[in-house]
Amino acid sequence: MAEGSSQLVRDDRRDPPATGGGGGLTVVVTSVASDAHTWNLVFLQLTLEELGHRVRNLGACVPDDLLVAECLRIRPDLVVVSSVNGHGFRDGTRLIGRIRACPELAATPVVIGGKLGIAGPGGDRSRDQLLAAGFDAVFEADAGIDALRSMTEQLTVIRQSPASQPAGLRTNYRKVDHQ
Repeated sequence: MAEGSSQLVRDDRRDPPATGGGGGLTVVVTSVASDAHTWNLVFLQLTLEELGHRVRNLGACVPDDLLVAECLRIRPDLVVVSSVNGHGFRDGTRLIGRIRACPELAATPVVIGGKLGIAGPGGDRSRDQLLAAGFDAVFEADAGIDALRSMTEQLTVIRQSPASQPAGLRTNYRKVDHQ
């Protein structure tokens, strides 16, 4: 190779592991495909790591197919979808359909939160529609972090139980109001 020239070299190393503690959940944090905001994802990652969970932050503008592929590869205990651009309801409904259509991910707990609509909090109707579409919990922008913290604590207990049944979580969380 000539002096001063450069060459692209394929890097076959595996992706870096999820960060955080060893005893908690493995959590995938992501946004919807149309959302380019990252501060919310960093905040969620740091909060979840502080709670002792291993976090894989996929970043902003994650295409649906990429999220599904990563979840199939990682097999997380929880997927947290965050949106602050106001398209969380529309994009989230499409995304959860893709996740639930995959048999390997059908029982994976998936939650969505943030600014889910452009008209502000949608109340019970929007939350109920997102739950009916397949989300396990919906956190409106004004819900705060305590509801997510409570859910991860309960999920950690369920995951550590020898008789844990992932499908039972969906039933439990569909009936809980996280506002």
